[in-house]
Amino acid sequence: MKEIVTAIFDIGKTNKKIVLFNEDFKIVSEIEQKFAETNDDDGFECDDIEHIESWIKESLSLLVHSDKFDLKAINFTTYGATIVYLDETGKRLTPVYNYLKPMDEMIPEHLYKRYGGRDEFCRRTASPALGMLNSGLQILWLKSVKPEVFAKVKHILHFPQYLSYTLTGKICSEHTSIGCHTALWDFDDMRYHQWVENYGLDLPQPVSVATLNEVMIDGKKLQVGVGIHDSSSSLAPYFSSSKGKFILLSTGTWCINMNPFNTEILTVDQLDRDCLCYMSISRQPVKSSRLFLGHLHESALKHITDHFRKPDNYYKKIKADRKWSSSLREKFKDSHVFFQTDGYLHALKNYIDMYEFSTYEEAYHQLMNELCDLTIASVKLVLPENDNTENLYITGGFSKNDLFIDHISEAFPAKLVYTSEIVNASSLGAALVISGTNSELNLGLTRCN
Repeated sequence: MKEIVTAIFDIGKTNKKIVLFNEDFKIVSEIEQKFAETNDDDGFECDDIEHIESWIKESLSLLVHSDKFDLKAINFTTYGATIVYLDETGKRLTPVYNYLKPMDEMIPEHLYKRYGGRDEFCRRTASPALGMLNSGLQILWLKSVKPEVFAKVKHILHFPQYLSYTLTGKICSEHTSIGCHTALWDFDDMRYHQWVENYGLDLPQPVSVATLNEVMIDGKKLQVGVGIHDSSSSLAPYFSSSKGKFILLSTGTWCINMNPFNTEILTVDQLDRDCLCYMSISRQPVKSSRLFLGHLHESALKHITDHFRKPDNYYKKIKADRKWSSSLREKFKDSHVFFQTDGYLHALKNYIDMYEFSTYEEAYHQLMNELCDLTIASVKLVLPENDNTENLYITGGFSKNDLFIDHISEAFPAKLVYTSEIVNASSLGAALVISGTNSELNLGLTRCN
């Protein structure tokens, strides 16, 4: 008897995956692909959308005819800040432009001036001024730089909805993709910002992330979701199964701190300190802050490993020693050995005096003292004045770092701190939102304090 499955296409910047979940939300298959990037019409690198589309259709055809699996539903979760333009016949007009592509800073200036100035516009849209990372500003960029192409644009879709569209032909949007620093959504009024209408943009009204459309693929009837932004998708399992209010620290190259229970309006000061809002699956703002944690760790660690001539992964053997951390705090007080701070920006110092330390272990404890101080300050940015979150979940690479866990636990003694090991959290979230169930999941929690 075939096993009933839901297929999730999880499209990251580096890796593309198709993950199959059974009816108990257990992973029964995972296939990962890496596609070489191509160049857009300006010569800037971008995802090869034609290759991705072909892979999706070929994968689905194989699944439909599988002797092992009975495919019932499909959904998509992708990185954000990426949009696709269609003409009146529904044909894609452009490459899928890379959100790292440079944008002339003058392009959004008239928008800022017209709607209260840069600070007010960014506050109201919960979107730090990030150039092409503000996907709404990509529309202005296309209109300014390629007016002959823009004149042909009939429909504008975010990336998850475009991939869904390739199967369903349905033009739609949903809140999680619009709400991720796009400069399109007015978080004060919880609707598209007035500039969208004033500039004559006919954007689709958002529908629920649970929306399904029926399609026929190779003679098989299937249900297809409208797609979801990956950061919001990764929160979905915690909404389903968390006992109480929570903050999620998703660690890796970036440490993204998300608080779905902070209802305070984003301030200009928070925007300046790299805060923003995502939108949850329940259409509520998710106040978030971020820190370039993994990058800073990797950059500083190289100095330590080179100086003490240790293997690159030697730090993984080090256990937390609170006495050592405390003595180093007393020694260096408020000064930093590894990092310099320019306002709210943090970078490696041009000169690091490694002779301050007698051992690798001592140097690494000081590095984690400094990194954890930065992380704690970043987490506090998403805490409201009257904070009543009970749980703090840590996922990703630093959830396995004893020093990191020890510092975070010590900094938030009133919260229950857990590490959480959910494999493919964004894929799981995308499966959950179209399932129509409220299944309680195993979050893989380990209590830390």
